Amino acid sequence: MEAVQVVEVQKGIRIEWISILWMVVEAGVAIQSGILAHSLALTAFGADSVIELVSSAVLLWRLYVEAQGSSLARVKRAEKQASWWVGVALIALAVYIVAMAGYDLYTRSAAETSAVGLALAAASSVIMPYLSRAKKSVGRRIGSKALQADGSCSMVCAYMAWILLVGLGLNAWLGLWWLNALGGLALVYFVVKEGIEAIQEARGVEGTCGCCD
Repeated sequence: MEAVQVVEVQKGIRIEWISILWMVVEAGVAIQSGILAHSLALTAFGADSVIELVSSAVLLWRLYVEAQGSSLARVKRAEKQASWWVGVALIALAVYIVAMAGYDLYTRSAAETSAVGLALAAASSVIMPYLSRAKKSVGRRIGSKALQADGSCSMVCAYMAWILLVGLGLNAWLGLWWLNALGGLALVYFVVKEGIEAIQEARGVEGTCGCCD
């Protein structure tokens, strides 16, 4: 493995460790705050963090495989396995978003205000775009479409944070209880598209990774 490749892989490992540590904090705080505030929106945000945590852990394993100097064939197998799991994680996230949005609309549930939850969402709205760009950048340089797809996972987390902030704000201001659910549903096409592309990449279908553009 070339020196430049080694540096980029190590950079990717550091990024994934940062992502994992933040996801542990985010999932724990969001789920606990959601339960205490009886807020489905916050609980769903925490569930998304768990899915992102799984995705980051799989990518960390894939990067360590390459960092250990494994053969090209072994790295490619790890890449396909990582793509598969990232794709499954994204599809699972889409299903969860639809289920939670449907429940919110059926029960006319509004996202309840939580100071801790709002602070967490505000932090995620800044941190996750940075991690997404870093993952996609390193993924392009080392030729890892799985890492780029993981960057899309991180961006979905950022979108959910923005939607949570807007939903809570507009609900408190104008009583638009349905906005949070509709905002979540607006993400489903993007999430499913990226998930399918990651799974196709794992199956060896070339030229399917939209996040590479």
